[in-house]
This record gives sequence, structure tokens and C-alpha cells, in this order.
Amino acid sequence: MTSAEFTLEEATIGGIHRAFEAGTLTSEALVDQYLERIDAYDRSGPELNSIITVNDEATARAAELDQSFADSGTFVGPLHGIPVLVKDHLETTDVVTTYGSEAFDGYVPETESEVTRRLRDAGAIVLAKTNMPDWATSWFGFSSVAGRTKNPYELSRDPGGSSSGTGVAVAANLGAVGIGTDCGGSIRVPASFSNLVGLRVTPGLISRTGVSPLVSQQDTAGPMTRTVRDTAKLLDVLVGYDARDDLTGKTELIGDRGSYTNHLLADGLHGTRIGVLRSGFGDDENPDAAPVNAVIERALTTIENLGATLVDPVEIPDLESSLEETMLYILQSKRDLNAFLEDRETPVDSVAELYENGQYHDILDLFIGFAEDGPEDLTDNLAYWKCRTAQHTFQETILNVFASHDLDAIVYPDVQVVPPTEAEIRDGEYDTMTFATNTIIASQSLCSAVSLPAGFTDDGLPVGLEILGRPFDEPSLIELGYAFEQATNHRQPPDTTPPLSD
Repeated sequence: MTSAEFTLEEATIGGIHRAFEAGTLTSEALVDQYLERIDAYDRSGPELNSIITVNDEATARAAELDQSFADSGTFVGPLHGIPVLVKDHLETTDVVTTYGSEAFDGYVPETESEVTRRLRDAGAIVLAKTNMPDWATSWFGFSSVAGRTKNPYELSRDPGGSSSGTGVAVAANLGAVGIGTDCGGSIRVPASFSNLVGLRVTPGLISRTGVSPLVSQQDTAGPMTRTVRDTAKLLDVLVGYDARDDLTGKTELIGDRGSYTNHLLADGLHGTRIGVLRSGFGDDENPDAAPVNAVIERALTTIENLGATLVDPVEIPDLESSLEETMLYILQSKRDLNAFLEDRETPVDSVAELYENGQYHDILDLFIGFAEDGPEDLTDNLAYWKCRTAQHTFQETILNVFASHDLDAIVYPDVQVVPPTEAEIRDGEYDTMTFATNTIIASQSLCSAVSLPAGFTDDGLPVGLEILGRPFDEPSLIELGYAFEQATNHRQPPDTTPPLSD
């Protein structure tokens, strides 16, 4: 067998490691293959524009790991030699970190994010930093530093945000696995639009150190992968206490549950009770929503056939008003981002300076909203404290739905409509503040959730199924997600980025 027989497309962590062990692949060769695909598909060809900066040290680091394995016969950690794509607001001291902002083009932080530190300690290679809307302030893939990212399944359509570049790059096999971040749905929306697994953990399980904030108590980094198994493997590395982030004290609430891979159960849906949130479905009369509904209906049939009992429908009382009462993006984001900037020697000192300089992409209505109207001090801001209290009330409401129906999870489409086109976004038909996403349910109630590939519309557009879990219920999400994935195999690579010929 030769290294040429290793199949790069859709490669998993386990498959890569087996190839290392067999001597048919090296990490250096793997990095080179991914870099070749980045050149062919991100910089050229369809010009996906998902990568902002390639790590110039990636090949050298891969060679070091190869030598270590050759000398010892053992991996340095569970992610030995795995090239990872990282959203460009997780700070890296060896790669430029732009936060999607033209004001930070060329900026190199002085300290490393806890997430990338954990990845490196586990043997991973930070292959590249991925495109994102400025400061993670949009559902759509437009940044002032690098421009528009394209959806690889239909180039005229949006890939979802704010982890747009990570979603596209992982979907197009430009790296093995990816890291995104999720405040209101910034992992799950692009996972839905790019046919990936995207997991939002309960805030506090993964450190926020070295990641620019949007709404700090909602913010979390997390995995974006092509398989549930790879998601579980990343969680094993990422979840844990960080003395620099007080919120991670919540890891004490999960105890020692062992590896998340212990929850990869093919029969994980059998005997469960799954609530169907019909109010999370779009209007069948809407031509952008009807195709999504059709895919989700087929997914529900599969879930039932796998032995689950569908409780259909369930309702979250006062859902619309609860979402309004718990929305903190305008109220809190300016304060949080200013505090982040004040802690660093940066090219720009405040949100006001970014706004006054015009250093932001002009479609970013959320950024404009909090730049213009967001308060800088929340100490005595009654509206802010009411929203903080309302988030806990919202969580109680959801937990009571779980309890009263004896549910294991609640499901609905991540987003009620198909990925919008670039023209629709630029013409203002869709904007961040009114976009029909359901991902804010988990975010604003501080719950856990996962997006899974649910299938494709008749036009070939990916649709994501969201599974809402209770706080700290990530093991159950892995069980349910794995069972659905194994039965369906809806993950398919895009036609725009085929295997490269030798």
C-alpha cells in the first residue's frame, strides 16, 4: 500500500491515525494535501474564500510530530498530527488573528487562546484561521478583512455565520476538523448550511479565554466536524476547567463522565422520547421554508423508525416573548467587546473607534446596532439585568417542558429557510436581527444543542436538524446524534470541491 491510497476527502481523525500507524501517511504529507486543496478551491477555482491566513509553521510542526512518532512509536496526544481549522477570533500567537476586522489585518496577539493551547497540547496542528464576519456579529459570511465566503454547495448562496469560514472549509475538506464559536447560533447555522455536525456546549464547559466576546455568558467555542465521532473526540480535548475563565467552574457540575466517545451508541434513539417543536417550523406557504420542512419531516420519520417516540407537537410557552426578553446582543455586546479591547495592545481601542473609522462590513446590522445604541456601562442598566434574569426563567420554562413530557430532547430545524443568496442579503431581504433562525432558543436559555445533517432539498441545499438538550446534557446529544447519523449518512461533500487529480 502507498500513501497515494489514503483518501483525503471525508477523512476522520481515526482514519488519519490508522494511516499514520500503517505507515501509509505522514502528518507532513497530510498538511501538504490540505494546503494544495486550499490553493485549488479557496484561492482558485470556486474561490470559496473561507481561509484568512494559512499557518506558515504548519508543515514544520507536522514534520516534528512525524519525527516524534517515528522515534517513539506513540502519538503525543489524541489529536496527533491532525490539521485543524480555527475561527479567526480565537487568538493565536504564531498566526495573525483578525477577528474578521480590517482594523486588525496583520495583528498578532501576545497570548494564546485556551482552546488552541489545548488543541496543540493534544498534538493538533493549527492549519489555518478561517473567515468570519467582523467580531462574530452576523448570521452571514461577510467580513471587512476578507470579504464574502461562498457556500460550497451553491456558490451564489450564503454559508451561514458567524463561523462561516470554518463551516465552509471543513465541508470542502480543506482541513480535518474545525473550531467555531457560538453565541446565538454561530456554530449551528453554518453547520446547517454546510452539511456538518456542529455542537454548542453548555456555556462554561469550554474556556472563553482568548476569544473575542459578543454576549459573554452565552459565548462558547466548539467543534465543527463531518462526523459525530470526531465531535466527541474534540470535546474530550476541549472541555475542562481554566483558571483564567471563571465560567469554567461549571465543569464541576459534570463530574467525571469519562470520554464523550463512550456515548457513540448506534441505538441511541431507541426508547427515547423526542419532542417536536412545531412553532420552530417555517410557513409551508413560504417557498424558502417549505423545502426545509420537507427535509425535517423525513428526518422525523427516521427518528421514529429508529425506536423513538415522537411527542408531536410540544410547545415552549410564550416562546416568542421569551426570545425577545432574553436578547442581549444590542444591550451587552458593546460593553463586552470594549472590555476585551481594553485588555490588549490593539490597533483600535473601542467599538466607537471601529464605527467612527468605518472599519466594519456595511451589511453588519448587528454591529451597527450596538455601536450606535449599545450602552457602555451596564452596572445600573435595569433592562440588562431584567434580560439576565429572563434567561434563567426561560431555561426553567424549557426544563419544565422536558419534565412534563418526560422528554430526552426537543427537535426542530436549525434555520426555518434555505440558505439565502448573496443578492438577497445585499438587498436587505434578510438581516441578522430578524433572520429566521431557531438557534437562539438554546443560546438564550443557556442550554446545549447540536446541529446534524438532515438531508438535502430537491435543489441540493443542505438542511440541519437541531437537537435541543438540557444544560450539561452533551453526552445525550452525542448518543442521539450518532444514532441518527449512522442510520442516515446525510453527510456528503460538495460537488464544487472534488478530489484533486494526482
